[in-house]
Amino acid sequence: MDDSQTYEIFLVCAPGLEAVLCEEAQEKGFADAIAVPGGVTVQGGWPEVWRANLELRGAARVLVRVGSFMAFHLAQLDKRSRKFAWGEVLRADVPVRVQVTSKASKIYHAGAATQRIVTALTESHGIAVSPDAAMVLKVRIHDNQVTISIDTSGDALHKRGHKEAVGKAPMRENLAAMFLRQCGYDGLEPVVDPMCGSGTFLIEAAEIAADLQPGRSREFAFEQLASFDAAAFEAMRRTGPVGLTPRFFGSDRDAGAIRMSNANAARAGVGNAITFACHGAGEVTPPDGPPGLVIVNPPYGGRIGNKKLLYPLYGTLGQTLLARFKGWRVGLVTSEPPLAKATGLPWKPLGPPVAHGGMKIWLWQTPPLR
Repeated sequence: MDDSQTYEIFLVCAPGLEAVLCEEAQEKGFADAIAVPGGVTVQGGWPEVWRANLELRGAARVLVRVGSFMAFHLAQLDKRSRKFAWGEVLRADVPVRVQVTSKASKIYHAGAATQRIVTALTESHGIAVSPDAAMVLKVRIHDNQVTISIDTSGDALHKRGHKEAVGKAPMRENLAAMFLRQCGYDGLEPVVDPMCGSGTFLIEAAEIAADLQPGRSREFAFEQLASFDAAAFEAMRRTGPVGLTPRFFGSDRDAGAIRMSNANAARAGVGNAITFACHGAGEVTPPDGPPGLVIVNPPYGGRIGNKKLLYPLYGTLGQTLLARFKGWRVGLVTSEPPLAKATGLPWKPLGPPVAHGGMKIWLWQTPPLR
């Protein structure tokens, strides 16, 4: 395997967060990061692929484009698929699943195209193909160009590997990290979540403060590729203990949610930095010390329950924050603009919507409350 070879690496994210992920990628040393619809492209070799999976908080998946060729008919696709250097990337003992899409091309039947590629893999290269395989090969035929990518992540990257317990309609970790970034969270200020659920916002904030790698506790699909160097990857992974100032505070009226949050924070190694309490959002008070960020993902109509019953909840939350959290900034996630407005908080102009679970959600932000 040629270690010096450079690939186009595609960092997938929720639509609406491309610019935020691009900023993170640039900060992490992917200097050629470019935001495109649905994600961010960067250039690099296999070490950059591993590092993107391990270190980027906002990415949902990391795809690597391993090659492309032109094909104007099925016979040409068959011939060129058989000649493609699959063995440089794929291992014969690791089965793959083939996904083909075709658009604006003379090869318009994705099923027939899939059959040709499967035959090339199995007959010419001895690579097993299974519809249940964890390793996914993505083939995109567009304008007669066949582009071959591998999903190097496996499980979606919001699954950090240390969070077992989740509540109803949880915030995904990669979205939470990007919303924290949009709120200007710097890892130094205190963070309060008055409806913390399973603790996602606070665990992400504490991990950012401790400079922990989001993928440190999990496995990735790229570990089963021919290009994988276990020793080189292990040298990238940091798993040591961290010391953190306790400046993260979560509360929820559901005692079960508080138990989940404590367990998840402990597994993530940041339990000592987060204080969880069981009470309603109307009882939240600021911790001693300087102001910071309140960030909250309340219930909303498309996610939980009857929307009409939620207006008093949002109103109480807004009144509480205005009365007690002077100097604090607020970030709130909801799919319902009327609910956000019911808080009475001084919202800034909205950014773009973010696609999440089949709906559009927005991050609402305030300046420091007065």
